[in-house]
Amino acid sequence: MFAKAFRVKSNTAIKGSDRRKLRADVTAVFPTLGTDQVSELIPGKEELNIVRLYAHRGDAVTVYVSGGNPILFELEKNLYPTVYTLWSYPDLLPTFTTWPLVLEKLVGGADLMLPGLVVPPAGLPQVQKGDLCAIALVGNRAPVAIGVAAMSTAEMLTSGLKGRGFSVLHTYQDHLWRSGEKSSPPSIAPLALDPPDPCEEKGSVQANAALQGDMRHLTLEGEEEEVGEVQQRCAEKSLSEAAEDPSVGGLNPDPTDGKTLQEQMDELLERCFLHALKSRLKKADLPLLTSTLLGSHMFSCCPEGRQLDVKKSSYKKLSKFLQHMQQEQIIQVKELSQGVESIVAVDWKHPRKGSILEGSEVRTIVISYAKKHDLVDADNKNLVKLDPILCDCILEKNEQHTVMKLPWDSLLSRCLEKLQPAYQVTFPGQEPIVKKGKICPIDITLAQRASNKKVTMVRNLEAYGLDPYSVAAILQQRCQASTTVTPAPGAKDSLQVQIQGNQVHHLGRLLLDEYQLPRKYIQGLEKAPKPGKKK
Repeated sequence: MFAKAFRVKSNTAIKGSDRRKLRADVTAVFPTLGTDQVSELIPGKEELNIVRLYAHRGDAVTVYVSGGNPILFELEKNLYPTVYTLWSYPDLLPTFTTWPLVLEKLVGGADLMLPGLVVPPAGLPQVQKGDLCAIALVGNRAPVAIGVAAMSTAEMLTSGLKGRGFSVLHTYQDHLWRSGEKSSPPSIAPLALDPPDPCEEKGSVQANAALQGDMRHLTLEGEEEEVGEVQQRCAEKSLSEAAEDPSVGGLNPDPTDGKTLQEQMDELLERCFLHALKSRLKKADLPLLTSTLLGSHMFSCCPEGRQLDVKKSSYKKLSKFLQHMQQEQIIQVKELSQGVESIVAVDWKHPRKGSILEGSEVRTIVISYAKKHDLVDADNKNLVKLDPILCDCILEKNEQHTVMKLPWDSLLSRCLEKLQPAYQVTFPGQEPIVKKGKICPIDITLAQRASNKKVTMVRNLEAYGLDPYSVAAILQQRCQASTTVTPAPGAKDSLQVQIQGNQVHHLGRLLLDEYQLPRKYIQGLEKAPKPGKKK
């Protein structure tokens, strides 16, 4: 609701009668608050303002501001606490937990999907559909968002934690939070032991690549392939890039790309279909109603900022699109009951664009292609003749008329070298995140200030799903030192945390022991003070 800037209509001091009414409303809505706590939240004499505003979507909202911070807001006669209030009363609402990386999506206006929930050892809190809930991050009970449950806890579990879980109303770092003092969440210990951080080896950092639409997959923590830790990705636009596409209604209206709006929707439809088959469905889900495939799987695979609309495609109807996919021998559709179609089979080995393959499978693809097109040299089995497709893929312009054959090892290495670098990070309960370039390690540096005092700086936390503000709050408490979060020099949309003194030892314990990040993704740990030396 507050992901974008709002417009203030009025800002007035509260009247005595309105103050008393607000106290009564808070007591009724939040019965767990005692009389003293209500008086603390809504003081009798201190300044309290009523701000009436319009959210970016036009919703009329009333905000109550105390001590410069918004403490409550009212929407359609319903009263909600802000994160500032929840930090003082963290048990005010039933709290659900998610991973730090999800916060960025929530701040951007996304709802919380059930696959992103972390189930604690004691189980999920018991709520009903429509109940107001708080959302916190793993390792810290301080809420970072509030939302309304889209279903009951029982329904969440029955669904297998799939679908939309909460309609998010307000988050830490949104514009309502920015209207206050912009403080970071306090560090509040969880009531029960949280599961391991998603950045451990089970949530491994992965690399992938593609050749002519086929992809290879290397696990950096596992056994290295011949190409080492080269991270590759096909040049085609990935799902993560599509999420950044400034489309209108899911389509790019710019005619300069050479594709009509209908052609773009056809591509989006196929992309969501293949993504759903690859990452959502299992053999045990079959047979599956075609309507369930669209509503429960394909829509959720649509990149953020785009909208899937079958009617705007050339197929017009889902049944026609699925018939085409059946003709491509990807799926098999049958009418199991009158007028109701279901997917009864999926060719999981069908060659699809965007599929992730092991490095050895890439070699198999190249070898199979060469044999299928009779490219293996009859006189020397170690050489491969280059057809026009291979020439375009791997040769430089000045080689295309001089190089006619290549040894197998040279062919394979050239194929991999031509691929675009990228990395993939996977966290439990979330879709894999794919980004261009090589993943940068968390960088810890020391600097000497003019006052001859040292400061510790750490950057690149976001790439590993860590919120810089949350890390700063934890370090501030543990190191008993001041911390600041500022834009990282020379990096776009990246933040760095600065802590007074040499705090590399505390930082290392946090990243290695608690977040369980592999050491090879952290540089600068050797800068920790030696025993007996002053920080």
